[in-house]
Amino acid sequence: MRDVLYLAWRYLAYNRIKTAILVFAIMLIVYLPVGLNVLVGRSAAHLTARAEVTPLLVGAKGSPLELTLNSLYFESETPEILRYREANRIAESGLADPIPLYVRFRARDYPIVGTTIDYFQFRGLPTAAGRFMAVLGECVLGAAVAEDLGLQPGSTIVSSPESVFDLAGVYPLKMHVVGVLEPSFGPDDRAIFVDIKTAWIMEGLGHGHQDLDRPEAAAGVLTREGNRITANASVVQFNEITTENMDSFHFHGDLESYPLSAVIAVPHDTKSSAILQGRYESADEPSQIVSPITVMDNLLGTILTIRSFVVAAMLIVGLGTMATAVLVFLLSLRLRRRELLTLSKIGGARGRIATVLAAEVLVVLVLGAAMAAGLTQLTRHFGTELIQRFIVT
Repeated sequence: MRDVLYLAWRYLAYNRIKTAILVFAIMLIVYLPVGLNVLVGRSAAHLTARAEVTPLLVGAKGSPLELTLNSLYFESETPEILRYREANRIAESGLADPIPLYVRFRARDYPIVGTTIDYFQFRGLPTAAGRFMAVLGECVLGAAVAEDLGLQPGSTIVSSPESVFDLAGVYPLKMHVVGVLEPSFGPDDRAIFVDIKTAWIMEGLGHGHQDLDRPEAAAGVLTREGNRITANASVVQFNEITTENMDSFHFHGDLESYPLSAVIAVPHDTKSSAILQGRYESADEPSQIVSPITVMDNLLGTILTIRSFVVAAMLIVGLGTMATAVLVFLLSLRLRRRELLTLSKIGGARGRIATVLAAEVLVVLVLGAAMAAGLTQLTRHFGTELIQRFIVT
């Protein structure tokens, strides 16, 4: 048998271009449907894992999918604005603990997540260095952000304006890094976390400025009426919160009307969850409550349906490619007629010659399948990361 394999291998090595094309075709036929199944399975597990541990999301009425993706993965467009009074409503109901989220701003293409300390406990996110934010202007970095930007506790990072032509809507703020999170291998690794009030300052709803009672601020005073001072547009506003100017930062208006993108509601038990969901069923209710796992299951159902059509198309193409490979082998036999006749004349038995030809086909199939298996293993190891990067892009 060794001589048969040797002759088969020498023929394939001599016709290396034809062999390489056939092996590559066989590899694609095997890998594409198998690799797609592995990739979809891994991505489904990755997407649903975060949704499974997030009981309920409350947001303004709109797209449940957009609300879920923005709140869980911080990558979709900001959903319709919810008001902060909704978080207080959930807390006052006694049915669940609210965790407010405001995901709108970015810093160097990384999402800034306005929330509270409760978020880190809910997600099980300890710090690898430093501490959690405690005052306005402080931020905590995800592990990937800290690594990519080379930042650590004591560094600073500036939020990005939404438009270089209109800075009025966003307050570019120089934030102080006070902590870096442990790697969680999820969206939290690529986020920057700030207190919800710090996010409102970026919105322009809160600000700090020089003391208008001081003489050097006289140019910024428009009118004085007793203890009431009206400032003009030239008043100097601070773009960094420090211990020296922290007391000057303040908010205008009713805090309950301030914006949120969502509220994570953590019910105390199953009964509380059912009651809370029932309170949002009214047609006049301006807010919606969704179960993230239900939303993601619906999304994955659509993906799996598309996958079925794609796999079917791949199988059809694979059959066509296999038929082409068979045709190549048959045409090769016609071209090798004189070679086979020579083997027969020098004493090669017909069965032995057929065995050599079969070995050639077998070697091509084994090499193609082995390469497909190798690519499948790579997909198993790196598929989740590829899917996450694709979603981010």
